[in-house]
Amino acid sequence: MRRRDFVAIVGGAVAWPMVVRAQQPNQMRHVGVLIAFAADDPEAKARIAKFELELKGRGWLEGRQVHIDVRFAAGNPDQYSVLAKELVALQPDVIVAHTTLLTAALQRQTRAIPIVFVNVSDPIGAGFVASLARPGGNLTGVLLYEAGVVSKWLALLKEIAPRLGRVAFIGNPKTGPFDYFLRAATAAAPALAMQIVGPSRSETAADIEDAIKSFAAEPNGGLLIPPDATMFTHRDIIIALAARYRLPAVYPFRLFVAAGGLMAYETPQVELFGQAADYVDRILRGANPAELPVQTPTKFETILNIKTAKALGLEVPSSLVVRADEVIE
Repeated sequence: MRRRDFVAIVGGAVAWPMVVRAQQPNQMRHVGVLIAFAADDPEAKARIAKFELELKGRGWLEGRQVHIDVRFAAGNPDQYSVLAKELVALQPDVIVAHTTLLTAALQRQTRAIPIVFVNVSDPIGAGFVASLARPGGNLTGVLLYEAGVVSKWLALLKEIAPRLGRVAFIGNPKTGPFDYFLRAATAAAPALAMQIVGPSRSETAADIEDAIKSFAAEPNGGLLIPPDATMFTHRDIIIALAARYRLPAVYPFRLFVAAGGLMAYETPQVELFGQAADYVDRILRGANPAELPVQTPTKFETILNIKTAKALGLEVPSSLVVRADEVIE
């Protein structure tokens, strides 16, 4: 049940005199996309479809005005540099980079080709931009989450499971901004009478299973899963383990809840690729990424799975149900 309208705030664009990539009549333009998911992942397909649709709406039809090369990293960090180098070698007019680590891999390969990042949470700390308002280099894009979102994730856990006092923070530093969100979680937890346990640096499905099994040996625990390509890839395993060990869990993306997870608080993901298409359009028409402000999220949604809550023996507060943007029965 969606109750709020989506509002997108898009920064203005300015001309880029240093670069001669402005659109020429009847000239085929070239766009690269490096995405963290596997090619057969429905989420990857949805994001690419949204990106192509938004480009088409701006006059860029695949195969006519623009050619799009997509590379899929499939959550494998060993492939990040390889794929980044491969895309840069094609010399596209602009590249879309999905996630922090893929953006970093591309940045190491080029300081000349414009890069529009998506699903990046700390672009200043990562060294991608000088500031959100004036990026200052060849990168700009769409912010995923700022650190403060962690307080909301923990507060939702506490609201649905008031006796919860221990939270396992599970992620892979190689495929997500692990330390960025861990620092925020560690700082926010005491105010909610919570303790962050671990943290568990998990690179494989076996690592995840071991971490959750060990954590579940003590009572009054819950799970916090940060944005991370590895966690996304192994989402079904995480959801199954949370159910097996009766652990309330909060996730960064709706997809986890649709697949049987308890709850999520997210900025709609597919829409971010639509915003990225707007910046790609502007850059293809001559805008300077150094002067295109990084876009920040303008909409957040709470998604709740009532069936999962009942299976965990949780009594969902009516106030939470009312506030939720989507309730999965």
